[in-house]
Amino acid sequence: MASLVAIVGRPNVGKSTLFNRLTKTRRAIVSDEAGTTRDRQYGKCEWCGNEFSVVDTGGWVVNSDDVFEEEIRKQVMVATEEADLVLFLVDVTTGLTDLDSDVAQILRRTKIPVILVANKADNNIQLYDSYEFYKLGLGDPVCISSATGSGTGDLLDMVIEKLPNTKADDLEDGIPRFAVVGRPNAGKSSIINAFIGEDRNIVTEIAGTTRDSIYTRYDKFGFDFYLVDTAGIRRKNKVTEDLEFYSVMRSIRAIENSDVCILMIDATRGIEAQDMNIFQLIQKNQKSLVVVVNKWDLVEDKSQIVIKTFENAIRDRMAPFVDFPIIFASALTKQRIFKVLEMAKQVYLNRTQKVGTTKLNEVLLPIIEATPPPSTKGKYIKIKYCSQVPNTQIPTFVFYANLPQYVKEPYRRFLENKIRENWQMTGTPINVFIRQK
Repeated sequence: MASLVAIVGRPNVGKSTLFNRLTKTRRAIVSDEAGTTRDRQYGKCEWCGNEFSVVDTGGWVVNSDDVFEEEIRKQVMVATEEADLVLFLVDVTTGLTDLDSDVAQILRRTKIPVILVANKADNNIQLYDSYEFYKLGLGDPVCISSATGSGTGDLLDMVIEKLPNTKADDLEDGIPRFAVVGRPNAGKSSIINAFIGEDRNIVTEIAGTTRDSIYTRYDKFGFDFYLVDTAGIRRKNKVTEDLEFYSVMRSIRAIENSDVCILMIDATRGIEAQDMNIFQLIQKNQKSLVVVVNKWDLVEDKSQIVIKTFENAIRDRMAPFVDFPIIFASALTKQRIFKVLEMAKQVYLNRTQKVGTTKLNEVLLPIIEATPPPSTKGKYIKIKYCSQVPNTQIPTFVFYANLPQYVKEPYRRFLENKIRENWQMTGTPINVFIRQK
């Protein structure tokens, strides 16, 4: 199970630059203006064969002076509740500030490991400036420059050392894991209670530490799976429940530990930015998807036109991935919740489907011959052969061509659509690779 590392600190200490450095991306926008990071930044970092998730907390600050400090404190609270390790960034060039001291005060009380990181130490003279941070009472500051990368290797060694050993869960293999995700108040807890019912027919309930997702084994009516529950597991006393940051950090854990994500959308509010954030997390982690429009009992006009409009709106927002089931349900009246389980099971079977090489070539080669990839620079591209790669997380297909570098994204999507037309792959992402034959 992947560990979660949160980067915290006051504005403009270089959180986004460090995030980009660790995840080897340029996703977070870097600028000298405080409060630039607006998006939730989430990515994976790999170091010496260990993988963990990184969250940049910059994007949750409301940019007004009186709310600013309060928001940062809130975030630090959330980060310490949800993460396995906190990187507390301070800025060597500006020195110690009152806000740094406030954040340190919260971090000293937490049980989870904290690494104090003195950023922007670009030369040796600035290393001496880092000594004033000993006042924070969080141990030795680790001097780095996230802009140039100096010191980040040592920092990562420390991170790996302090992260809890990611033991494999004591869950049976081959049993699917369904995660119920969605923003606060979309009905996650209600639907889980509806699934389980009061006559809790559960074989095992494996709960890790408070930070882990809780697995509930569900086996009745011919279903057998684990429900990965993030709804209402953790202590809520410190955090206001509607904080977006909270629901995203929680979702990360559930999504990473699941095979199929059941994304709850509130029918009374439609699809919102927060739903899209969670959908992007699902895509980034290549998980299968079932969308449940909950609270359907509260919608007055249930005509076919309304349903169609709603479905189209959801697919438009989530394009180009549009091949997933949408179910209109109500956790309260238990309307169609059984259908949700049936669909999730079907999507899991689609995800683990194997297509024989002979059959694949029989069906796809004539299609490719009729509509070959467009020629580029006067060169004709020929695809001779295709096969499915065994033992992959999601269905992965390789097409062997003479000039793979000239096959563009639209044609790759065309191939994916042809696979979807001929085999049942609803709800699951597909990888299509073009390789040199």
